[in-house]
Amino acid sequence: MAMNTRKGFRFVPYEAPEQSPFEKLFDIFQELITHTSGDFDEAIDWLRELDKEYELTDENYTIEDFIEDLKAKGYIREEFDIDSDAENGEMGEDGEEGDGDGRGKISITAKMERIIRQRALDQIFGKLKRQGAGNHKTGKSGQGDEHTGDFREYRYGDGLEHISMTESLKNAQVNHGIGSFNLSEEDLVVEDTQYKARMSTILMIDISHSMILYGEDRITPAKKVAMALSELITTRYPKDTLDILVFGNDAWPIPIKDLPYLKVGPYHTNTVAGLQLAMDMLRRKRNTNKQIFMITDGKPSCLRMPDGTYYKNSVGLDDYIVEKCYNMARQARKLHIPITTFMIAQDPYLMQFIRHFTEANKGKAFFTGLKGLGEMIFEDYESNRRKRLR
Repeated sequence: MAMNTRKGFRFVPYEAPEQSPFEKLFDIFQELITHTSGDFDEAIDWLRELDKEYELTDENYTIEDFIEDLKAKGYIREEFDIDSDAENGEMGEDGEEGDGDGRGKISITAKMERIIRQRALDQIFGKLKRQGAGNHKTGKSGQGDEHTGDFREYRYGDGLEHISMTESLKNAQVNHGIGSFNLSEEDLVVEDTQYKARMSTILMIDISHSMILYGEDRITPAKKVAMALSELITTRYPKDTLDILVFGNDAWPIPIKDLPYLKVGPYHTNTVAGLQLAMDMLRRKRNTNKQIFMITDGKPSCLRMPDGTYYKNSVGLDDYIVEKCYNMARQARKLHIPITTFMIAQDPYLMQFIRHFTEANKGKAFFTGLKGLGEMIFEDYESNRRKRLR
């Protein structure tokens, strides 16, 4: 007698993956070191406070053990200022001169910086992967290494590596029968590929004082986006380029390795200086496809004058400063450089300014809070790589 078997899903209570004490603390530490802009001592102070409240450690594994493991694994390094300590006549534990308590200044290593960038990438890009893999194509077929999944007949000049043997053999059997194998040129099938365009991107980050005003930390999400985007491009699209610049009273480029340490300064917002530097940097790029991403929360309030002085006005929108911004947007348009603005403020008059700015450039604008900022930037980057921007 046949047995009736039922098929279906079996639901069980969720069990978190087993983690060692170090792994649990390390996950929290990565988030804290990002919020503290790479300040190890401040991050550890916060970790100790969290330990007191949530009992993250016990007598078998303490915060001090965690710090020693960070050193052993190469995530942090301890540096001694021998010159300054020598004046005090103090010696470290190993006989070298050091601080009076035997401890030097602790900072994170390049290995830790890379881990932070990878974490940012997983946090932001991981959400996109669940929605479907990005194509990163131009939308134009041609000789390349990005497969489309579509097939066509063989044409003279197609490389052998693009021939689909499975489809070609199937055609041969259909056209000539299976009695005697015969494969002709008419049976060959090629899997089509997409031409992959190179992209040069400038990411502008506003570091004016307003990025931490009103009790909201806006600089940390911006840093995470920059770290994730840089990790994505350098690992997955090495032919693309990404340059990062920050702008306050002035604008200057920063290397990717300095992103974890990025802080807000006592600056106004010189959007014009940021755009000028971005376009100067893009002029040196050989890639045809160029774009600017700008993350900002404040209105333009500063200009650097020809004599080196600063013209500043934080009250409302200054017509003189605003018109300079519009002129920069038009210049970028003439150079075929679209500007995508990610506006993380919701003031109606600022949103109106961004709309006019975007119209002058024929670019795009996203009016968003901090939530979803990373996903929006990644999706826009994916979308722009699928088309020719010139």
